[in-house]
Amino acid sequence: MQTRLERASAFAGVLAVVLWILGLIVINSFSDKIPSSPSDAQLLTWIKGNTNSILLGGWLWMLGCLAFVWFAAVLRSRLAAAEGGSSTFANLCFGGAVVAAAFAMLTTAGDVGAAINNDSISAATAGTLHNSGDMFFVCAELAAILFLVGAAIVALRTGVLARWWAFLAILIAVVLVIGPIGWAALIFGIPIWTLGTVWFLFRGTREPMPTPAPATG
Repeated sequence: MQTRLERASAFAGVLAVVLWILGLIVINSFSDKIPSSPSDAQLLTWIKGNTNSILLGGWLWMLGCLAFVWFAAVLRSRLAAAEGGSSTFANLCFGGAVVAAAFAMLTTAGDVGAAINNDSISAATAGTLHNSGDMFFVCAELAAILFLVGAAIVALRTGVLARWWAFLAILIAVVLVIGPIGWAALIFGIPIWTLGTVWFLFRGTREPMPTPAPATG
């Protein structure tokens, strides 16, 4: 039987999405805009002028990634219970989530590191750290495929999640494979699927209403 904490932990998925959104808002709305095709010197100027926003936004984003791993652990437990045996695909789902979250944290880690050391960092280093975020973003994009496909396979086999929701996961995974548009699946598809899955998990953990005892004469 699941404890109250285990049931409530499914909402870590909601927390992850909220923190991701807040992190992006802080970085993009409370800091100056980065010039188009910026030089290393322009990037360093941006970092020095927006240190607090970069640090706070990046920190919120990375905390969101940790909350996502917590959610993935809850999902893995539910998938494993339904799959049984060696839980191969439940483990695949969780492994993909951990790898995707780690790379997602690294997408902002470069700017955070540069902001921490803004007084001593060179323009070339600031540019390298900032631009490395694109590399880690692509890695997160590909790792998320395992998260979605693993969950979808278990759902289709066992019905632990709705079949149409499993097919949506597969569709998002297919988009992730397509390089030019894969970014949209990571930015929009993963958060939406996470929120929907929280609803399915919570709905599945509702306690049944007690059955009244039959009247006796």
